[in-house]
Amino acid sequence: MENNKSIEIMDTTLRDGEQMQNVSYPAEEKLTISKMLLTEVKVDRLEVTSARVSEGEKISVIKMLDWAKSVNLVDRFEILSFVDKNQSVDWAKTVGVQRVNLLTKGSLKHCTEQLRKTSAQHAEDIRETILYAAEQGIEVNVYLEDFSNGIKTSPDYVYSMIDVLLTLPVQRIMLPDTLGIFNPFETYHYVSTIVNRYPGVHFDFHSHNDYGLGTANAMAAVKAGVKGIHATVNGMGERAGNAPLDEIVISIKDFLDVNFNVDEKKLHKISRTVEMFSGQRMANNKPIYGKNVFTQTAGIHADADKKGNLYGNNLMPERFDRKRKYALGKLSGKANLEMSLKELSYELSESEKKVLLQKIIKLGDKKEVVTTEDLPYLISDILETPQDIPFKLLRCSLNSTYKLKSMAAIQCAYQGQKVDAYAQGDGGYDAFMNALRKILQKFQIQVPQLLDYEVTIPPGGKTDALVQAAITWQIVLKNGQTTTLTTRGVNPDQNMAAIQATVKMINLLINQIGIGIQ
Repeated sequence: MENNKSIEIMDTTLRDGEQMQNVSYPAEEKLTISKMLLTEVKVDRLEVTSARVSEGEKISVIKMLDWAKSVNLVDRFEILSFVDKNQSVDWAKTVGVQRVNLLTKGSLKHCTEQLRKTSAQHAEDIRETILYAAEQGIEVNVYLEDFSNGIKTSPDYVYSMIDVLLTLPVQRIMLPDTLGIFNPFETYHYVSTIVNRYPGVHFDFHSHNDYGLGTANAMAAVKAGVKGIHATVNGMGERAGNAPLDEIVISIKDFLDVNFNVDEKKLHKISRTVEMFSGQRMANNKPIYGKNVFTQTAGIHADADKKGNLYGNNLMPERFDRKRKYALGKLSGKANLEMSLKELSYELSESEKKVLLQKIIKLGDKKEVVTTEDLPYLISDILETPQDIPFKLLRCSLNSTYKLKSMAAIQCAYQGQKVDAYAQGDGGYDAFMNALRKILQKFQIQVPQLLDYEVTIPPGGKTDALVQAAITWQIVLKNGQTTTLTTRGVNPDQNMAAIQATVKMINLLINQIGIGIQ
């Protein structure tokens, strides 16, 4: 494979990814995701639905295409279509799509046992459908469904189908590992065989992740010579999902010297957006975008970072518009603490650091999470050293009643003043936030946008178990740039845990980035 080769990325989050159980995006969410993928992440193509699925899908696609027309991106949209003569093509025309991905059978078993047709009959149906699409001005790509089984068990059938397709107006032939049965060695062997047999043809590869090999198989297919790869954000998809967009882009780019149009700094943003819209939380240790992947836990690693990035690799957090963090817990060492204190611009004596570190380790033994944002509170509580925690919640009363609005009464102290506020809300925390906004408005402190609110209780936890609330906020700085931060609170009461996290956020804004708050 030649170096500096360019590969197309076709993202199918909104079609194949939506086949994940319990995932369904309304029209506005689909529009938001499609805009981000095309204008920020900059994937080459989007597969956004299947033809004739539902009236709701039709409305969603029309909304996306109306936007696409206004920015001249209609040619980036594709839909899955079927060998049904004119029905899928007519549906595509009604929504304004200019390209369909025709689902054909890529294995003799699927052709004869599912369709109950001979290969010649299926080929004739395909011919009629593609020629009708061409008459209507619709471009056609073709999926060979179950290609991986087909090339293993009925290669002559696969070759005969490709031979037929090459006599028709087909833009791309797409090779899916539909059931995720390939390994990278097989992928390279079989895809190389196809590419060498049909030089010059544009082949795409579509991998599934049943064995956890989706990314590896995509890499093997690129090395074998395909010109396009399919992916989904966060690996969304049915069963074990599809190959994840971020892993594919970064792995292939770094290891195979291949170019993409994708802006890798936007991969984290689109991952968080899809996670939020889908309600499907990804593993914290997921490569590239997982919440923990740029967090050093072991003290020896933090020490090495301090002395010259001795444990670094190409996956530096800044590459993805993220930051390195240092976990604080029972495995932490002095270096973890020092790096975290440096981030907060705190200076402590060696003896104070020692006392603080022992407390952190003790909390870690209890499985409690200690974050960088917790340090000012630990310093104040443990060392009895007054720290600059300017905004204080003095009193808080929440009242939730069945079929009535929740009520909050709070008292806060700031700049030598005590201020009371009362508010209603849809739930205790919402009522608290409405009351808090009144107080913050008095001091011209803007509340950041809440991006994510995650509550966790230890497995097997009882009614009195400690609850951790982790809230992610988006902050707009004076220079117009945005940044995110996550604060946590721990309390037996869920609302109070969230309130603790919120008060930490206000103090962090005032202390650390107050000069940039709008």
